Amino acid sequence: MGCKNKPSNIEVFKDQEQDSLVTIKSGNPVFEGWYADPEGIIFDDKYWVFPTYSAKYEKQVFFDAFSSPDLVQWTKHEKILDTISVKWAKKAMWAPSIIEKNDKYYLFFGANDIQSDDEKGGIGVSVSDTPEGPYKDLLGEPLIDKFHNGAQPIDQFVFHDKDGQYYLIYGGWKHCNIAKLNDDFTGFKAFDDGTVFKEITPHNYVEGPFMFIKDGKYYFMWSEGGWTGPDYSVAYAIADSPFGPFKRKGKILKQDPSIATGAGHHSVIHNPSTDDFYILYHRRPLTETDGNSRETCIDKMDFNKDGTIKPIIMTNEGVPINKIINMPI
Repeated sequence: MGCKNKPSNIEVFKDQEQDSLVTIKSGNPVFEGWYADPEGIIFDDKYWVFPTYSAKYEKQVFFDAFSSPDLVQWTKHEKILDTISVKWAKKAMWAPSIIEKNDKYYLFFGANDIQSDDEKGGIGVSVSDTPEGPYKDLLGEPLIDKFHNGAQPIDQFVFHDKDGQYYLIYGGWKHCNIAKLNDDFTGFKAFDDGTVFKEITPHNYVEGPFMFIKDGKYYFMWSEGGWTGPDYSVAYAIADSPFGPFKRKGKILKQDPSIATGAGHHSVIHNPSTDDFYILYHRRPLTETDGNSRETCIDKMDFNKDGTIKPIIMTNEGVPINKIINMPI
């Protein structure tokens, strides 16, 4: 199923007979519909986005995915995972995180928004042969269904370290844990001190963790504020290992009263062929007051010479993409 965006701002800057090298803007939002907590990733030279369907908890019973060759034209893949195939999940399916390993695709997700260890739910994992699914519940039960170190089991992110180890970084309620996934993602391996869940919570952390490596440094990012409010935002820290310590550097994404409010719960896409970094996030249009009216957007992420991240400039145009297209001269 195709969906927006049709390029509205095209700049032609080179002609080669009938082919023209043009700059096309992705536009914001990148695709239609209320979607939040987007995780972006590149599989086989194609961009993929796996977001939360933004609605009341009782209606959050499935995930859609979106793919694009260029961040401009998007294909919607409907209901790649839903509660029909996850018997223990009833509502509030949130914040999918995906990783590929050994030609299998593993989609981690939160469900049920549990408030205590006595409730059924938490973080699950599903598997598919293709990014677009369909996905099947890997365990038949949650991977994490308890509060460890005070962290609500939501907002999971799978991090592949440079030594080959896969970690699950997760947590709501102002606490964040990191845990070593075992080889088949069915459980965890203990650290050398015997613990399984290590807390790495930085100052002012609320939820939505994300991590990447650049120039040998570990960039840890998270969301601050309340997700229904205008001041939802993203901050970050830099460390020498995935365990920190992570000293907060500052806020890089926040509301712009002329563009949108509630900007947060993001991910980062790095295109190695161009070395471009993009921040993918949700925000609330100025016309909306409903907390669930969130749309997925993308903007450029740039760095200072010392490796710190420049503040994100939110735009309605999105990011520029260079393409060769056929145009009559």
